[in-house]
Amino acid sequence: MYLLEICSDDAVYPEASRFQVERNDERLRKWTLLPTGPGSRELLRLAALACCGYPFVRRLAVDPGDLAGRHGSGLRIGYLLARHAPFDGRAPCAGIAAGGLRILPTAAGPAVHPDLDAIAAPDVPRLYPALGSGLRALFSLALGPRLEAHRGSDDFHFNDPGFRATRYASLFDPGARVTDPGAFLARLHYRGVLKGRVPAVHSLDRLTRLLTRHLGLDTRDWGERGCDFAVQWQRLDPWQRQAALPALDLARHMLDAFNHSATPLDQPGLVLLEQPDRHCPAARFPDWVALMDALFPAVQFLATLPAAALGRFPAAALSGWLRLPQGAAPTQPRRGAIARVAPGTVVLAQIDGRLPNLALMKLSRHLQSQGRRVRLASGDERVAGAEAVYASCVFSSPASLRRVERLRATYGDALVAGGSGVDLGLRLPPEIEDLPPDLDLYPELGDRAIGFLTRGCPYRCPFCIVPRKEGGVRRVSDLDSLLQGRTRLILLDDNLLAHPDAGAILDDMARRELEVNFTQTLDIRLLDAALAALLRRVQCANTRFTRRVYHFSLNNLSGLERVRESYRLLGFSCTDNVEFVCMYGFDTTLEEDLERLRFLRSLPGAYVFMQEYQPVLGGPMPPPLPFFDDHADRHIDELVRILFPQNMKSVERYYRWLSRRYVGQFGRLHPGLVDTIFRYNKRDQRGRYVATLAGTRPLPNDVGP
Repeated sequence: MYLLEICSDDAVYPEASRFQVERNDERLRKWTLLPTGPGSRELLRLAALACCGYPFVRRLAVDPGDLAGRHGSGLRIGYLLARHAPFDGRAPCAGIAAGGLRILPTAAGPAVHPDLDAIAAPDVPRLYPALGSGLRALFSLALGPRLEAHRGSDDFHFNDPGFRATRYASLFDPGARVTDPGAFLARLHYRGVLKGRVPAVHSLDRLTRLLTRHLGLDTRDWGERGCDFAVQWQRLDPWQRQAALPALDLARHMLDAFNHSATPLDQPGLVLLEQPDRHCPAARFPDWVALMDALFPAVQFLATLPAAALGRFPAAALSGWLRLPQGAAPTQPRRGAIARVAPGTVVLAQIDGRLPNLALMKLSRHLQSQGRRVRLASGDERVAGAEAVYASCVFSSPASLRRVERLRATYGDALVAGGSGVDLGLRLPPEIEDLPPDLDLYPELGDRAIGFLTRGCPYRCPFCIVPRKEGGVRRVSDLDSLLQGRTRLILLDDNLLAHPDAGAILDDMARRELEVNFTQTLDIRLLDAALAALLRRVQCANTRFTRRVYHFSLNNLSGLERVRESYRLLGFSCTDNVEFVCMYGFDTTLEEDLERLRFLRSLPGAYVFMQEYQPVLGGPMPPPLPFFDDHADRHIDELVRILFPQNMKSVERYYRWLSRRYVGQFGRLHPGLVDTIFRYNKRDQRGRYVATLAGTRPLPNDVGP
């Protein structure tokens, strides 16, 4: 993010009422320098209030008098920003945007509201400045003239949901503390030198080189495995520590924000500096500027300086320019816009599901055989001019049912909705059901076919819709009809191995050298030596056919020894990819979930996909089992230590579900579970998660919106 313009009719000083950086259509000044004085100081603070995100303004130690504004009734601040993709928005949303906020002082503290019309910027997209707890969007930071570092008290785990506000605190509060330099360098060293993580390697290398070159720091030992940064930091001269502190603070926040970038210090952002010449001796100020300029090549700096420091500012830095993001103006269709089709067209609407919808493909084949035009729509997309609308809803989730109702409100009697999500009894007529699917309805299928060879299942599992919808297992098609000349098959069969012809089907697949995705999983307990040998000959794959994967299910503890024996017959090793879908939230306890995961971890090559039970239409609710026992904490401690070679996002979703259930039972969070959830992903959301007890409580008024 870059700041292009800021304005406020409520500013006390004229210098702060309207400000624009020097720029043209392609570039803007990297360093913008302002003379010190109350007007420039007010301008920096207005920019900080605008950029930190309106939910966090109340976290800053702003003098109530400063919020009263020139008229005594509050502040209205408008701004023009340049946004960068992908961090500040997707590519079509990058470019210039306008926004603002209104701050009203009250007895209970500042009341802050977004104000999208606070700046006159016609034909410029508006930016709603609600940033949540995110750290990378609209990245900016402000540093006051006096900096005091944390000493063993820094929060590197984002336990504070208002952590974003700490980036700006020193501009308003001289007592606010910034990054603990020794602790930060030790963490960076651990990730870079000991773990070899690319962002840390890149950042530590650049810091050591440039701190040595510009400030003369002795960093020779910083790359050694046993480096003690508490000792290294204290060995520096006091002026070196003070001069390096702003650079380390900015580097720390950029690493936090851009932790998925290989080069986090190369990312764009805005830094507001009040009298940065105070961070180092006067004679070293040009070196300090050169350090910041080289260390953060894409950062925009807005600084206030006294006349003497302005005279010492290096010309090379002052002549630097930054390239503005050249994102296109928004071209997305207006939300709620209605597409139009030629009269007589039949719309086929896929309500939900990630896979192409087989029922709609069969309908498409039938309608086109009658010479009618069809048009595929997804979600609750609305299409005008349709002769009829056939919608297929697979799941009975609230989101899917809301989409159906929105379509019904749009199309009225022209809508026919079916599928297991809305009506188990409404089926395609036999003459349509028996047709081969129109695979061309979904061009993204490419060389993949999709469909059923068999339907039904002999078991009557209470959580499953198949017994009521499909009945017993039976043959419904053959490979030639499904493939239509293609060589890859997404097979939707409910329980293929339960069919008497399973061996012949697998043998046919192997002889044709087909790649097959058994997307609904296989029942590994039904394998014998002959079937296992046939299955190993089939080229099993994931749905995108990018790698070999075997899919099985393990919904409870039934028949574990049979599973182990079948697994042995398949001869899997640690180089195989064997996914087991494990349902949770129906009739298993925490202890049983733990036993399943412990069992799967003992199988070479196996990993887990955790799937939450969702009641099907007319299906049972989970039985009232005591999920936790007296050893719940011990079970969770063991659970989070079970690591698979492939840890899927589904496991994190299970941890979050388990955490909420734990809160409901015990009224507190399990610390080890929280640590595991936020070890790698969405770390900046930890504070909000803790403050709201995993989202089960509202956020307290003193920590956020």
